[in-house]
Amino acid sequence: MRVLGVDPGLTRCGVAVVEGDAGRSVRALHIDVLTTPTTVPIEIRLVQLEVGLGSILESFGPDVVAIERVFSQHNVRTAMATAQSAAVAMLVAARAGVRVAMHTPTEVKAAVTGSGRADKAQVTAMVTRVLGLTQAPRPADAADAAAIAICQAWRGSAQDRLGAAAARLT
Repeated sequence: MRVLGVDPGLTRCGVAVVEGDAGRSVRALHIDVLTTPTTVPIEIRLVQLEVGLGSILESFGPDVVAIERVFSQHNVRTAMATAQSAAVAMLVAARAGVRVAMHTPTEVKAAVTGSGRADKAQVTAMVTRVLGLTQAPRPADAADAAAIAICQAWRGSAQDRLGAAAARLT
């Protein structure tokens, strides 16, 4: 399974493409951060994210786009920007006919580190180890996107199989 992981953000949007499956090793195909300048109007920044994400989808042909689920944040402005960039990722995936999966930060941390309470340093260290990288992905948004993609590769396929089995029983 090939997964595009997206850590949504308007100024920095982490993106990572990994290949792997539940119970198997995963390998990184692409890890990066898409950036948009704060001096540009928001509608242009959203278009820039759309173009960047569309290019990655076209280049790597993922089976699924996994996005970190936006959760309540104290800073409304940050929450809005995160939600807007997540929506762009969903839109780009839908236009390309690629399935979307959402994962909470706690779910991602638990999948990658074994603890839903892990800090960013622990997540980055495990991403580096799991993917066999010589250097940790930087900035943290890139490592977070890789963690989201790993979470989907490891847990998403199992969730899909459980859903399919439950559908056959009904």
